Amino acid sequence: MSTHIGAAPGDIAPTVLMPGDPLRARWIAETFLDDARCYSEVRGMYGYTGTWRGQRVSVQGSGMGQPSMAIYAHELFTEYDVATVVRVGSCGALTERLAVRDIVLAQGACTDSSMNTVRFEGLDYAPIADFGLLRAAYDAAQGMPEASAVHVGLIFSSDSFYSARPELVARMVQYGVLAVEMEASALYTLAAQHGRRALAICTVSDHIVTGEETTAAERERTFGTMIEIALAAALG
Repeated sequence: MSTHIGAAPGDIAPTVLMPGDPLRARWIAETFLDDARCYSEVRGMYGYTGTWRGQRVSVQGSGMGQPSMAIYAHELFTEYDVATVVRVGSCGALTERLAVRDIVLAQGACTDSSMNTVRFEGLDYAPIADFGLLRAAYDAAQGMPEASAVHVGLIFSSDSFYSARPELVARMVQYGVLAVEMEASALYTLAAQHGRRALAICTVSDHIVTGEETTAAERERTFGTMIEIALAAALG
């Protein structure tokens, strides 16, 4: 039984969807899974296991930020032998190429975090998605009416929600970064370390350029297309 998840052996499926918001985890389980059962409420970070089209799948909240993501991803990989994690989160659009509610399939994750700087003793490590998951997610999206609103590219995993240096993030847009979030770099790094599969799929909840934004309730309960893509990519 792990320190922060606290689930019993066998409670968690080999495939896990990971939203940051634990209430989104509950909404996903109640909306998309059959026979969903809550296996953890430790620290209010809900985890559920159920089935999707007859296949077992779990949903586990990760909290906000890379340190929190790293705790939950590490325990899933090392304590529960999870093979596949798909982050289903929100992001802020950094370019007018994206609109609110567009979806980003994160091919790679840049970051300002010191976690990998410490890990690799100053070397620049480039955390990337599992290509099989990325390709499957892209293929799944092409069969949906919202296909034109799905983008593949780089995201920026920031350690600061309220950045003290926004001009630095703007500079990254010139190098192809599409959106900003706070977890994917840590997830991709840990998946690589443990030989597991990971992908971040993020829905644009806020637009840094235009100022448009969704409400907290909308972020919790209305990003269903992202979940459908994630389930199809991981289990379809």
